[in-house]
Amino acid sequence: MSALLFLLTVGFSGPSTDVSATGMGFRMLQQPPVRLDSTYGCLACHADKRASFNQGVHSERGIKCVNCHGGDPTATVLPAAHRGQFVGSPDKVATVALCGSCHSDPNAMRQYGLPSGMVAEFQTSRHGILLLQRHDENAPTCIDCHDAHTILRPDDARSTVYPTNVPQTCGRCHEDQALMAPYGIPTDQVEKFTRSAHGIALLDKQNFAAPTCLGCHGSHSALPPATKELASVCSRCHVQVGREFEVGPHGQAARDGELAGCLGCHSNHDTEKVQATQIAVTCSKCHAPGTRAQTLGEAIQEDVIQAAQDLQAAAAAVAEVARAGRQTGDMEFRYQTARTAYLQINQVQHHLDADRLEELTRRVRSISRDLRATAEATAERNWEHKLWLVPVWFLTLSWVALSWLALRRMERAGTRP
Repeated sequence: MSALLFLLTVGFSGPSTDVSATGMGFRMLQQPPVRLDSTYGCLACHADKRASFNQGVHSERGIKCVNCHGGDPTATVLPAAHRGQFVGSPDKVATVALCGSCHSDPNAMRQYGLPSGMVAEFQTSRHGILLLQRHDENAPTCIDCHDAHTILRPDDARSTVYPTNVPQTCGRCHEDQALMAPYGIPTDQVEKFTRSAHGIALLDKQNFAAPTCLGCHGSHSALPPATKELASVCSRCHVQVGREFEVGPHGQAARDGELAGCLGCHSNHDTEKVQATQIAVTCSKCHAPGTRAQTLGEAIQEDVIQAAQDLQAAAAAVAEVARAGRQTGDMEFRYQTARTAYLQINQVQHHLDADRLEELTRRVRSISRDLRATAEATAERNWEHKLWLVPVWFLTLSWVALSWLALRRMERAGTRP
């Protein structure tokens, strides 16, 4: 006991660790030692928990063990330390109520800019329904996603809810085949997401504008989007595409529940961009060959491919003039205009408006032709300049040769100056 009291008197400090992502793996980083409050009785047994807690945001706000667990923090021995309304390890349902005792209070959350409806959202989520209504202990509670003691800000790269860590956090349950089997939920969503357009943008390119699992399913109110909701969910990011889709024939079909929104052409977790050469094939999944819809799909594919080729030719023309050492300022502005029209094609094709697509395609083609013509004219001028150099070089070399011959004759005659 004397040794224990000595440790409490001088305080406890110890190194902590930090997990840092390195590619697809992890490495441990040494953190500065955490200074613990030696007057706090909980340290007598729970110094490790307190050290973890001190890393988090709750410790920064003056929250201590007693605020969540109760008991007597001034006591250093049992049973005195656990007297009163002590809560050791609350069960999952009790954890929701415990976290909600602060996080559902608007007055407590307002000063930090945090929402106070997270518990209410959780109650409506698939997780909350399973846990709170069906008493399914396999469903997650707050600390399954946020940890119990080391609760970090979402913008802290060590946090379990930092954007690039979210797929791994969700995957702790959703990649567990034994855990997911009773619910008939596949366990390859994280793998698919990793190789999707969204996953590559987020995980490989560190583009935090790309969605995580939470971007489509929600966080505390996590639910799979309903069929009629899919287009609206995607439109939160893909705003202009969503507007075009909404006013087109597919938008009406999605509102009627006849089409699964964007999933009619794209995948969900392994979201991909439909390549220009695959547009007609994609249309044929629903529309029979020879139908008006399939013919429209083929026409759209032809326009998109043509526009892509014209844009590529325009870029090559600008590069050719630049290599020739000519000014390309105006050409670059024209190219950007063509590129803008091309990007609009990617949006308008979701409207299935053939007339607008054709107009945009003509605009790209017209600018591309102008730029190619400029590049060809530049190449001709450069060739003409080269032709003018031929007689100049001929005369120069002739003068050098004649001078050399004259010098040789003078040397033979012994009259070299």
